[in-house]
Amino acid sequence: MPRISKAVLAERTFSALKECFPDSACSLDFDEPYKLAIRGILSAQCTDVRVNITSAELFSKFGTVDSLNEARLEEIEEMIRPCGLYKAKANSIKVFTDLLAGSWNYEIPKDTEELMKVPGIGRKIANLIVGEIYSVPAIVVDTHCKRVMKRIGITSSDNPVNCERDMMKVFKKEQWIAIGHLSVDLGRTYCTARSPKCDSCPLNSFCKRSI
Repeated sequence: MPRISKAVLAERTFSALKECFPDSACSLDFDEPYKLAIRGILSAQCTDVRVNITSAELFSKFGTVDSLNEARLEEIEEMIRPCGLYKAKANSIKVFTDLLAGSWNYEIPKDTEELMKVPGIGRKIANLIVGEIYSVPAIVVDTHCKRVMKRIGITSSDNPVNCERDMMKVFKKEQWIAIGHLSVDLGRTYCTARSPKCDSCPLNSFCKRSI
């Protein structure tokens, strides 16, 4: 098969994924912006299913920013223990709610750099927050997305920041939010870490790994 440019590769990838996963969306529950941000914090090294279950229990007890901000650290730790890394995540939640109720005046910043002042909110989660809450074009590069993009041939890097940069060069800005979710769907369904289903993958006619 003739070599195709990364721009064409990105165009074909997005088109095929949209056709395969027309209802693709963020798999974290989204009811209120601050709750989505906290779910993002909890999602580190944890499944979205577990995060949704655990966060529902957390918010049933602490249903406002203020109540969560005033909660004892140990209470939060115990409630989010099933998500793993619970001590660090509880601290992150406390820092986040303190900023939200304080200098942020109950309004989550649109600026990723400002969000990244919270320990536990790295570039991936900051991009998720601004993308989902404010529709600011941003690419969420998680383990699925990074794996998929390297196999397809969009990036050659294992570094999430470099992967994001490579994706931003070839995907249209209006596609940035969606491509992150679509990549996750592909990674979970076909392009799994072990034993990927290349024969039935919707990208197999042009994916670098398949041809």
